[in-house]
Amino acid sequence: MATLAVSNHHRHNLPLCEKIPIRNNLEKAIDLTTLLLLISLLLYRLLHLSHHGYPWLLAFLCESWFTFDFILGVNTKWTPLDFKTHPQTLLEREGAELPAVDLYVTTADFVLEPPIMTVNTVLSLLAVEYPAQKLACYVSDDGCSALVLYSLIEASEFARLWAPFCRKYDVQVRAPFRYFSNDDAVSTSGGDVNSSEFRLEWKQIKDEYEKLKRKIEQAIDGTAPFELSGEYAAFANTDKSDHPSIIKVIWENKENLPDGLPHLVYLCREKRPISPHHYKAGAMNVLTRVSGVMTNAPFMLNVDCDMFANNPKILLHAMCSILGLKPEDCAFVQFPQAFYNELKDDPFGNQMAVAFETVWRGMAGIQGPVYAGTGCFHRRKLIYGFSLNEADNKALRKVDDETLLNKPFGNSVEFMDSVAKTFSEPVNGKNDNIGPQDLSSTVQAAYHVARCGYEDATAWGSKVGWKYGSMTEDVLTGMKIHAMGWKSVSCMPSPPGFLGTVPTTGPAVMTQTKRWIAGLLQILFSKNSPIFATFNAKLQFRQCLTYTWILIWGLRSIPQLCYAVLPAYCIIANSHFLPKAYEPVMVLFVAQCLIQNLQILRSYHRCGQSVCAWWNNTRMGKINAATSMLFGVVSFVLNLVGISDIVFEVTHKESANSSTSTDATDNNKDNMAVNTGRFTFDKSPIFVPPTTLLFVQLTALGLSLLEGARDRVGLGEYLSSVWVVMCFWPFVRGLFGKGKYGIPLSTLLKSAVFALIFVHLCRQTSATG
Repeated sequence: MATLAVSNHHRHNLPLCEKIPIRNNLEKAIDLTTLLLLISLLLYRLLHLSHHGYPWLLAFLCESWFTFDFILGVNTKWTPLDFKTHPQTLLEREGAELPAVDLYVTTADFVLEPPIMTVNTVLSLLAVEYPAQKLACYVSDDGCSALVLYSLIEASEFARLWAPFCRKYDVQVRAPFRYFSNDDAVSTSGGDVNSSEFRLEWKQIKDEYEKLKRKIEQAIDGTAPFELSGEYAAFANTDKSDHPSIIKVIWENKENLPDGLPHLVYLCREKRPISPHHYKAGAMNVLTRVSGVMTNAPFMLNVDCDMFANNPKILLHAMCSILGLKPEDCAFVQFPQAFYNELKDDPFGNQMAVAFETVWRGMAGIQGPVYAGTGCFHRRKLIYGFSLNEADNKALRKVDDETLLNKPFGNSVEFMDSVAKTFSEPVNGKNDNIGPQDLSSTVQAAYHVARCGYEDATAWGSKVGWKYGSMTEDVLTGMKIHAMGWKSVSCMPSPPGFLGTVPTTGPAVMTQTKRWIAGLLQILFSKNSPIFATFNAKLQFRQCLTYTWILIWGLRSIPQLCYAVLPAYCIIANSHFLPKAYEPVMVLFVAQCLIQNLQILRSYHRCGQSVCAWWNNTRMGKINAATSMLFGVVSFVLNLVGISDIVFEVTHKESANSSTSTDATDNNKDNMAVNTGRFTFDKSPIFVPPTTLLFVQLTALGLSLLEGARDRVGLGEYLSSVWVVMCFWPFVRGLFGKGKYGIPLSTLLKSAVFALIFVHLCRQTSATG
């Protein structure tokens, strides 16, 4: 008995979460060497500025920006830190009670975000390893689609079979479309997979999932339409941007069973043309209020509709960080994004595998990672504006009327009561006050807080809830939390916590990046700038530099584009911006370029990425600078001067959930395999600048061949021009491609005109010089 007591005591003292510093002495030495070379090159240009023309000055300005950007990046990655969680230790702790969690899933357009994708995300969350009576799943449908509600109702029936099956056989991948995607799916089960009982149940569950898919697909394509009556009557004669709230309790765990099915609630908030709805941030705030009057869990998880729970212990990993660290060290737990539809060698440079391994861990060593908008666990108290000073006050156990008046949450009595309960709980959330189990009795209160006018004359979006004022409300909300003095935690378990989709076509990639750039600049050039938060709040200086580095992402496009134009300009105008090959200082330029690129290549190798992936990310960085990043900056500037508004464009989610056609020919399959990852084009003006840049480079190289070498142009300019053409090789292929793989004729004509104007101006400059 004594031995058992000692064993229990030992397990209780084992850490739930460990902070593990990462040694990176070699990386620091390389960074310092690179920085020394960059500064040396700037000094050289500055000392010789009077002896050269405008190309030299422009190169100096661009390289000054690159050096500044490099310093900010080194600051972010200088002190990497890793967090290791121990969910088994949490489960073995005697008397440990897990806190309640509200799960939020957001979708905005059933066309761009197929309902079957949302269904799989919801099913994966309903089947996680966690007491079911502690969970409630809320699905926010900003597209006001009866198809989404229909899909969820049908999915809830399947979930009653799916969740017990996953728990019984310890299924590791709990999104059905992934589990049944191949014949080896049974290998991801931990039970007796060779038994006839398992085989029989596996087949039955798979058949039921196929039926669910067919029902949803038939409802979407209209082959099995359903009438807008009964459960769906509220959707009759509704408009996507003008409709009342619709709230449906799809499933209740009335028996409070730990192995049952969590609550499932559908929510479509009210929208009116005269009331701003604040996009995703507005949806998140409505979800927060509705869940507050219904279940009021102390912790909240939000995921996009395409980010299914890939690790069944995901909530346990998060709770290890929340319960195992000091509250001030764990404001929110962010899981990095990973993707199940990623293409080999990352042809579009948007999978961010290396960034999460290097930059993410670097941020963890300062105040923590930024809030990425999905795959994040939040403390409800902090979303309500709970300050670090209040957290330090151990005597704080109830909230008086004056406190509530200073934090205007609206005029709902039920919601104000839930806020008071939330503030009266300890910060670790162990003594959680969950709302009434009879969710149906709270629907009327939920309708009240879901009104679009509820936030009028309140602090929602400013001091309370998800913050308004940017398309990237996630980054802004996380920065506000860091500015209050809190820290965040990155959690990177194996297997990854969540898997989602990544755009796999050129236009989709650029739409997403353009929206991010505009939203980040909205934060930088506003009262919410991290610079102000450093002086007026508790944002650490290094964390301020990190946020600044992220927010100026789009501004890098201007010096990158100018630097890409310089070689062609110098060749056409018979000028130069680099030393001649025989000059000793050229060694510094070559050394800096080689060391910096080899270090990045080394980072890719350490993360298990190929040389091809490094090259794809390098060239996509140049392409993005001339396309989505540039247009994101332009979009922000036009909004800043009042010419146009920034438009929130939902990224098209390419669903792998739907069944694949079985009658596709072998030739079609071969063509799809060959074209996978190939750049696609449309008539968007976003493709004009890179096509123009390509024409300019080709013209410059062509003129040098026809007219002979220029006396002032060195080898560096020619090699730089060839390098730019190599980076824009997808556009070279687009010149000869057909269909969506070819650059449209209208884009070619516009680009040709701009290129001719540029060449003419270069010629004039050369003549007058």
